[in-house]
Amino acid sequence: MTLFKLIHLLAALIWVGGMFFAYVVLRPAAVEVLEPPHRLRLWDMVFFRFFNWVWGAVGVLLVSGFYMIYLYGGIAHAGWHVHAMLATGLTMMAIYIYVYFGCYVPLSLNVSKQRWKEAGEMLGRIRKLIAVNLTLGLLIVCVAVIGAGWA
Repeated sequence: MTLFKLIHLLAALIWVGGMFFAYVVLRPAAVEVLEPPHRLRLWDMVFFRFFNWVWGAVGVLLVSGFYMIYLYGGIAHAGWHVHAMLATGLTMMAIYIYVYFGCYVPLSLNVSKQRWKEAGEMLGRIRKLIAVNLTLGLLIVCVAVIGAGWA
């Protein structure tokens, strides 16, 4: 079980830590330094690389999470924190899938066609949804730490 918890934690840290870095550090720096076309190209490449890691993290989180629930004896035997993590994690994954297919793919297409206004609108949507997912991700980490002690 310890190995699966560690793998699960590392996948969550990659995803949530990446969102924190992008939102709190990279975004403000890019706004200060780059003009919109360069900034949009940067974000297109950043998301291309980061989202590959997120797809892997999502897969690892699903497999390790459901396997640990199985080891607990099923969801009926898991603590409240596991239920909260599962619900929040699935919500985050749904938001991510929308961000990827509904926002990032159009952003990337617009950047490749140099449609800066449309690309900027997609980036704005992504920013808002990443803020939601980052908040949920930080919350879920708190639930995991506090809940494990109360289980």
